[in-house]
Amino acid sequence: MNEPIAVAHLITKLELGGAQQNTLFTVSHLSRDRFRPMLLTGEPGLLDAEAAALPGVAFYQVPSMVRPINPLMDLLALMALTRLLAKLKPAIVHTHSSKAGILGRVAARLAGVPVIVHSIHGFGFTPAHGPLARRFLVTLERLAARVTTGFIAVSEANRRQGVALGLFSADRCTVVRSGIDLDLFRNVRVSRPAKRRELGLDQNRPVVGMIAPFKPQKAPLDFVRMAALVQEGRPDAQFLLVGDGELRSAVEAEIAKLGLAGSVHVAGWRRDIPDVMHCLDVLVLTSRWEGLPRVYLEALASGVPVVGTRVDGAAEVIHDSVNGYLAEPGDVRGLAERVLSLLNRPEEAARMGQAGRSLPGEFDIHEMVRQQERAYEQWLAATRNEKSLSRAAAYGTPTKN
Repeated sequence: MNEPIAVAHLITKLELGGAQQNTLFTVSHLSRDRFRPMLLTGEPGLLDAEAAALPGVAFYQVPSMVRPINPLMDLLALMALTRLLAKLKPAIVHTHSSKAGILGRVAARLAGVPVIVHSIHGFGFTPAHGPLARRFLVTLERLAARVTTGFIAVSEANRRQGVALGLFSADRCTVVRSGIDLDLFRNVRVSRPAKRRELGLDQNRPVVGMIAPFKPQKAPLDFVRMAALVQEGRPDAQFLLVGDGELRSAVEAEIAKLGLAGSVHVAGWRRDIPDVMHCLDVLVLTSRWEGLPRVYLEALASGVPVVGTRVDGAAEVIHDSVNGYLAEPGDVRGLAERVLSLLNRPEEAARMGQAGRSLPGEFDIHEMVRQQERAYEQWLAATRNEKSLSRAAAYGTPTKN
């Protein structure tokens, strides 16, 4: 019987985000008959203890790998990752996120790892970067792409963007959707009134919610400003923000400034997202950039219509007037108008919510893992074949007399 293939996943920080949660699910659900998973992460994160407790998953931390660009720390992280990977000798290194994606792929190459895979959950260069910073980050991605065996994108939009930027050819990137546990969200048995009471929400008022980290990418201040506009048309509306992060104080200040203290509830981080989702009438996401937001899938599987921003892969799951609406990033008024449309037409909102339940199987998180396994085996087979051909060429091909 063949030994399981060692696969090392690298991610910069384990926080409550889609990429992080999918990575944890992947390493804990890879077939143990075929794969031996490891997880390497950097600076401390909220999910570290959960990662360390995963059965059958070797967990390592490299604290010098931090999100901000820091030449000294980045060099130390590269050296530490290279030493660790050379010691662990995985057959496959699979990187996630921008910093771990750059440093991890270079370290894997230096350590002699045969197969190097990078997942694109959206790119590290974003609309928030100026031209010089963007050019620098794209250049880093191009350099890292040279040592990458294959890419996995969570959306067709990200795949097309990578091809257009010259990061890879279309045949080097496969689309594997960022999955969720569809059954978990479709079959919630929570008492909606009881959960609303727990969250401090009024039973008889509609609830508009957003579930996201409070960071610039998610633009939580846009949600607060949208809430103010919605309340002008629907004074009975109430709002729920689930999450936390660097913009928490700015969010709370904006709530106070707009006189929304009694209507916008900040719940902090929550681990009962399926239950929370079933308390919402509309799910909103105000992101300025994304790969393919996992929270959209969670809302749709829960039967909740979505109002979001038209970024990257959003239009691949949210279809206007079918299961939700999309507005341009930063269009706070456009978001508010679409939310009001759903609140003022509850029968239409219910129809759209029901339509969202019919997500195809490619969005199931178990299928996501199986697709990754198949991709690993294909890249391993291709790499072994290339090595065999190189060896044959080096020693010459036997000829017939």
